[in-house]
Amino acid sequence: MVDQAHSILQNMTSYFTFANPPNELTLESGETIGPITLAFETYGDLNSSKSNAILVLHALSGDAHASSLGVPNANPGWWDTIIGPGKAIDTEKYYVICSNVLGGCRGSTGPSSINPKTGKPYGSEFPIITIHDMVNAQRFLIDHLGVEKLFSVVGGSMGGMQVLQWMVSYPERIRSGIPIATTMKHSPQQIALDEVGRQSIIADPNWMGGNYYGHALPAKGLAVARMVGHITYMSDVSMNEKFGRRIRKASKESKFEPVFEVEKYLEYRGDDFVKRFDANSYLYITKAMDYFDILDSKSIDDVFKGVRAKVMVIAFKSDWLYPAYQSKEIVRACKLAGLETTYVEVNSSYGHDAFLLRVDEETHLIRHFLNSVPDGNNAKGTLVNEARAQNNR
Repeated sequence: MVDQAHSILQNMTSYFTFANPPNELTLESGETIGPITLAFETYGDLNSSKSNAILVLHALSGDAHASSLGVPNANPGWWDTIIGPGKAIDTEKYYVICSNVLGGCRGSTGPSSINPKTGKPYGSEFPIITIHDMVNAQRFLIDHLGVEKLFSVVGGSMGGMQVLQWMVSYPERIRSGIPIATTMKHSPQQIALDEVGRQSIIADPNWMGGNYYGHALPAKGLAVARMVGHITYMSDVSMNEKFGRRIRKASKESKFEPVFEVEKYLEYRGDDFVKRFDANSYLYITKAMDYFDILDSKSIDDVFKGVRAKVMVIAFKSDWLYPAYQSKEIVRACKLAGLETTYVEVNSSYGHDAFLLRVDEETHLIRHFLNSVPDGNNAKGTLVNEARAQNNR
């Protein structure tokens, strides 16, 4: 049934369900869960040798809708500027896959999904998940789509963590990886920032221990969490350029109502986020990011041992949330493992958001890197030639 839906809804959100009882998915915690549904979208065509698939991995608040390609009047995808014909990830060459992560709230199984054992939303009964669990679930989707080996895995922020996890968990199933603005493990500061966001949700009286479904949402807590998060995504320079100290006309209703442009912006961001994201998913996903440690007691010399993928690591100079030194640690680990690795530090004032906004540089870097990756048939031009042949049919 999923196969048929996928063929009909090409380039629209589709759904793949697996891990049906008694074959539930065993999580890293030892708990099991099933059935599991993953929302996903695909763009472009899988070639005859099934060697041109690229898995695009989203960040904390992302979803399966990475591109609006081929869908009339669709909302823009979160990486529309990168995915499409002639773009960095060229859909005339590549078959692009993007899925919403396990634990999400945009079509994939998460805390807001119905627990088959109770007939009610999981809420706080949803098990703790990790980046490893997210990637393990994605592997079932890749199997379902008939792809044995991915041409590349690409992602920024939490998406970059998933790239690293793919390299470690399934090294034989990827040819290349592009981790962007990410880290091998969260620093105490990164964990602390996430915890402030989580506590703002938990402190909201409407959270109700995570079992608020069918009642008022913990909207204020989630909005504040998003406000804190959004501050970390920008840089001092970008905030000054965008807002300065400009003031809007204040009413006399409250002495402390937002009057600065930056206050109004954060208020808008928080309120808008509440309309599209689940508070419990925010708790579970940020916790998964904090638990992430790709070293997992291994030395930096050994973490990527056995990996054969070609790697490009991208960082941004003004990114203080995931500073460049963390990307350099990834590069060091790759080179110690003997991987062919490229490191690029982009001069941008956008902060962490640069991986979503710095289009020209990323387009050039990603396109050039992907063109340099062998396709497994000892013919670098195979993908390009096949795309040209398809266009001429």
